[in-house]
Amino acid sequence: MKYSASVPAAAIFVALAGAVCAGTYDSVQLAPVDYAFIAQTNLGNQFQIDTGKLGETHARSAAVRDYAKLMDSSHVQVENNLMALLQKMNLGPPPASLMSGAYKGLVGILVGEQGAAFDRDYVRSQLDYQHANDALYRWEIQNGSNLALKAYARETLPKIDDHMHRVEALLAAETGTPRSG
Repeated sequence: MKYSASVPAAAIFVALAGAVCAGTYDSVQLAPVDYAFIAQTNLGNQFQIDTGKLGETHARSAAVRDYAKLMDSSHVQVENNLMALLQKMNLGPPPASLMSGAYKGLVGILVGEQGAAFDRDYVRSQLDYQHANDALYRWEIQNGSNLALKAYARETLPKIDDHMHRVEALLAAETGTPRSG
């Protein structure tokens, strides 16, 4: 039986929306929700960069390759913005979280796929990711304690929504069904 990236992706990204990163920074005291947001955003950006690069070379569909290139380039910028914000706050990047192993596992699955199989699993995992990422950013906006992080989340959320609509359109084109929302 072929192992599909879609099932673990759903578990990974749903868990992402509620995980908490333990630890403290000497420079700024943040609430656990803010630490979790930083850790998940940092890890998610790297995941999007890594899988985006894979998509640029492994995808069959030009539309999927274009989406993957967008994920790579836009998440480099989002990560750079996050690192600049952390530097202003005199914080370093967070340590690797437990979720990094799950990401590596999903990337490992996608590395072994090409063409239509890659397109299917990448697009479905992206849909799961974008929904969880949307929830993460909305959670930070509503529940975060740090005004700078909340502003970063508010500024980034429109990009996440755009990415979600794009991946929904890709899935609709793949399945021949109208996209939701």
